Amino acid sequence: MTPDLDLPNGFVRQAGALLCERAPVAELAKQHGTPLYIYSQTAITESFQAWKAAFGSAPHLICYAVKANSNIAILKLLATLGSGFDIVSGGELERVLAAGGDASKVVFSGVGKSPAEIERALQVGIRCFNVESASELQLIEQIAAERGEIARISIRINPDVDAKTHPYISTGLKENKFGVNAERALALYQHAQSASCLEPVGVDCHIGSQLTQIEPFIESVQHLRNLVLELRDSGINIEHIDIGGGLGIRYADETIPSPSDLISAVRAELDSLGAELMIEPGRSIVGNAGALLTKVLVEKAGDTKNFAIVDAAMNDLLRPALYSAWQNIVEVSVEEGAKKSTYDIVGPVCETGDFLGKERELSVREGDLLAVMGAGAYSFSMSSNYNSRPRAAEILVDGSQHHVIRQRENLSSLWQDEQIPEALQ
Repeated sequence: MTPDLDLPNGFVRQAGALLCERAPVAELAKQHGTPLYIYSQTAITESFQAWKAAFGSAPHLICYAVKANSNIAILKLLATLGSGFDIVSGGELERVLAAGGDASKVVFSGVGKSPAEIERALQVGIRCFNVESASELQLIEQIAAERGEIARISIRINPDVDAKTHPYISTGLKENKFGVNAERALALYQHAQSASCLEPVGVDCHIGSQLTQIEPFIESVQHLRNLVLELRDSGINIEHIDIGGGLGIRYADETIPSPSDLISAVRAELDSLGAELMIEPGRSIVGNAGALLTKVLVEKAGDTKNFAIVDAAMNDLLRPALYSAWQNIVEVSVEEGAKKSTYDIVGPVCETGDFLGKERELSVREGDLLAVMGAGAYSFSMSSNYNSRPRAAEILVDGSQHHVIRQRENLSSLWQDEQIPEALQ
């Protein structure tokens, strides 16, 4: 069943109609069609400012996790606000640069950086590489030597801390593919310190996504503090401590710590070290700033349940199918006294796993609009063309104004890079 939830910042209901800031959501759908992603510029801005305020006077750098939502308009907005960027691919680096992001505020994470990606990152002068293995460190050193440059590096520590989140988005356990343990990290730092083309400047840790408790953060931070002290004792100067990201948002009835609560606890552990603090938030900045609009195509009464078949599908929003994620689904227009029924909200893709929500109490008829809330993060960025479905348009709302920040794909664009061999023509 659907919990009684307030709408997130950036969304309000007036006289039964859902608004994004001051723009009527139904009008956006009428003008641009569905499925449609909409984002509140005010909500993104205020979420970023909350992180900035949380650090107070402490030296810090907020590096937005580009994988959460990589639209260049959103990256441009965050760059204008002073954000740095956490990237995990060469494509994300190019998006940041295209949006006017400062390469010197970019940290490059990820377990499988290619030689071409490393070379490009060195060319544009990124802040540092978050190194995940001995092989990667060797490759960075080799490429830096060939270019006659010094690569700034940070080792990602795997502290074997349970983030108490979904196993698919937990990254800090020893069975996960990310990072190295502290003992191996010490050897990598010692090698980097002695290498002419490497400069160890930081330590890094990221234990998972959609975290709802401060304690796992603090446990991982304590590992980082102990490592920094050990490194400094051995003559390796550490300039920054990157605590990763992963703070969750409220999708249902979760209680989420505020940025200020989290950073206050982190600073209590780390301020005495005098290092710059870095963090890599993504979902907590954009997650609740977005919604996916979809239209009900068919009401279908099954033998055991009712279905509302909508025009959005798992290719548009993968999170529910991927790890049974729960996102609030609301009517775009609510009529007072309208009768509600219980529906599974499903898409037209030919997979039983194609659902956006199950057992939701809604008042809907064919042709009505629904809004899937909390769709600003890991939603469009994970979308695909499965079943040869064009990807949705994206809209950024600013007050009563709105801007198309990604056009809807057309059908012919789906096969524009494909070719038929001459023998088959």
